Amino acid sequence: MSRIGRLPIDIPTGVDVKIDGQAVTVKGPKGELSLTVANPIEVKLEENQVLVTRPDDERASRSLHGLTRTLISNQIIGVTEGYTKGLEIVGTGYRVVQKGAAVEFALGFSHPVTVEPPTGITFTVEGNNRITVAGIDKQAVGEVAANIRKIRKPEPYKGKGVRYAGEVVRRKAGKAGK
Repeated sequence: MSRIGRLPIDIPTGVDVKIDGQAVTVKGPKGELSLTVANPIEVKLEENQVLVTRPDDERASRSLHGLTRTLISNQIIGVTEGYTKGLEIVGTGYRVVQKGAAVEFALGFSHPVTVEPPTGITFTVEGNNRITVAGIDKQAVGEVAANIRKIRKPEPYKGKGVRYAGEVVRRKAGKAGK
């Protein structure tokens, strides 16, 4: 039995979980998220907990068991607390500016790069070299942060670029000279 999959998910107060066949909808103070559960996995609502079970020990069922439980748990955390991902801009002349809901990056290109937030995602800029991506969907927050980082990845010689908050960039030695 999956160690993660067999754990019950406690539903906090203020969160409403509806199960309609294979569709699970989680509604909370920050918003609403829905998930379609893969076919062999069953989700049940008992008292104030969500239970995820699998019918057999087939390889596909075992692999989906823990995944489904974690996805539902992430949705419950998302609608109560939300998710954030921090990014840091490192480099001389590199900066970020908030323009309404969007953000504009100056990253050494000949033009500024503007990034519009998708629905459900908000950007907050602290200073001129920190940005926080926030939202209720963990996958969407991580994907938007990864796409922003992809604009100018940190390079290994000087460490310039966009990096996650707390990310350690491995540095290379460069040319030895005479």
